[in-house]
Formats: sequence, structure tokens, C-alpha cells
Amino acid sequence: MGLLWSVIWITALAGVGGTGLGGVVSCLFRRDSSRTVSLLLSFAAGVMTSVVCFDLLSSAIFPDGGEQTDIFLVVVGVLFGYAVIAGLNAWIDRDTNHEVAHIDAGHPRTADSLEELTHANHYAEHASGRQPRSSLFLAGLVMAAAIALHNVPEGMVIGASFAKGAGTGALSRGGLVMACVIGLHNIPEGMAVAVPLISGGMARGRAAALTACTGAPTILGAVLGLYLGTMGPLSLALSLSFASGAMLYVVFGELLPEAILMWRSKLPALAAIVGMMTGLLIIYS
Repeated sequence: MGLLWSVIWITALAGVGGTGLGGVVSCLFRRDSSRTVSLLLSFAAGVMTSVVCFDLLSSAIFPDGGEQTDIFLVVVGVLFGYAVIAGLNAWIDRDTNHEVAHIDAGHPRTADSLEELTHANHYAEHASGRQPRSSLFLAGLVMAAAIALHNVPEGMVIGASFAKGAGTGALSRGGLVMACVIGLHNIPEGMAVAVPLISGGMARGRAAALTACTGAPTILGAVLGLYLGTMGPLSLALSLSFASGAMLYVVFGELLPEAILMWRSKLPALAAIVGMMTGLLIIYS
């Protein structure tokens, strides 16, 4: 029970705290912060890559230090985790782009700036009266619901990471690292929810609170991941494989593309490498 409650509190900080912090940051939004966010996203991507490759996948192949799992099951688990997160993100992109009617040749469907990533660059269109503010508000609600659902498998990643040390009752360092980087990853997601709500007319405090609530399903996912990961070696291997695939999509489908698009420089790549080395130090030191 102690381990369960520890996982719940840590996941709450990563899920609710991360998205809530993004909501607070959006209330104090600065338009010159794209480079900082780019470096943070790259660093988080590097740490995630280390945790996946040197911790989660190795534990999935040799769960509990026992015999090797059928490598085919690990591959299938990784691909399934990747597909689940990719599908949820495709749904988010489709529905939010559909709601914001003025995305056109002048508003490309890429996160080439922090404003584009959080829909803040659409505010001028609504404020000018050419587009109804209600459409941006509705886009924020759709994104809030989609990201809330998206956070369930992310919570499973945290729970599965902690399941490795469940037998000893100790908190897995890999789980702690994964909770931290997912919390960091949730900050721009929280901004992506809060900015359209604020621009659509919602009070800043209410928008930040609603944004924080979208992180709550992460806790449910963590409990599910922890439960599945403690059912036995095979279940642990499948849970860790799913977690690895989900995080690989987050790294290569979200974090790195967004970071590079927001700042076309060599420094995001350096930040990613520093993140990988940081992950190695945390895992093996």
C-alpha cells in the first residue's frame, strides 16, 4: 500500500502538476520563450531515450532479472504502445485543427514556434473579429478532453516503470526519472490547453485549474500500469514494452520535431545528448 500511494502522489505531481504549471505559464505567456522551451523539450527527449533504451527495454527483455522474454512479444508491445499514442495524437491534431477554421497557408499545421504550438498566434485573428472567439474556446475544450485521454497511457508508463521495484518495495529510479520527464513534457501540453481557453474568454484562474484537471487521468494510468506490471514476469515485460513504445512516440513524434521546428539550431541536438547522458548517470550511478 505504501508503494501504491507513493506512485499516486508522484504521478499526481507529474500529471496534474505538469499540466497545471503549463496553465500558469500560459497566464504569464512570453512570446520570446520558444528557444527556452525548445531546449527543455530536447533535454526531456534525451532523458526519455536513455530511460527507454537502457532501463525499460532491458527490463522488458529480462524481467526481474530472470530468463529472456520472447523478443517478438517485446517488439509487438513496443509497436502497440507507439500506435496507441500516435492514434491519440492524430485525433488531437485533427479535432483541434478542424475547430480553428483560419489555419490556412498563412497558418501552417506545424509547431514552428511556441505560439503555433499553443495556438496563441491565433488570438490576433479572433481579437480582430474576423473569426469568432467561441471557435478557439471550443478548440481548447476539445484539446483538454483529448489530452486528458492521452494522459492515461502516459500514466501507465510511470506505473510500469515503478513496477520493476515493486518486489522490494523500493521506488524505482527509472520510475522517478520517467515521472520527472513526463511532468516536464506536460508543461507545453498544459499551455496548449490553457491558451485557447484564455483567448476564448475564460478567466485565467479557471483556465489554469481546468488545465491542471486534464492531468488527473495520469494517476489512473499509473495505477493500472503498476497493477499490470506486478502480475508476473510476462505481464511486466508487456507493460514495459508498451511503455517503451509510448515514450518512443513522444520522443520522436512530438518532443524532438517540436523542439527543432521552434529553434532551427544545433543546440537542441546538444540538449538532447546532454539529456541522454544525464539519464545514463541517473540510471547507473
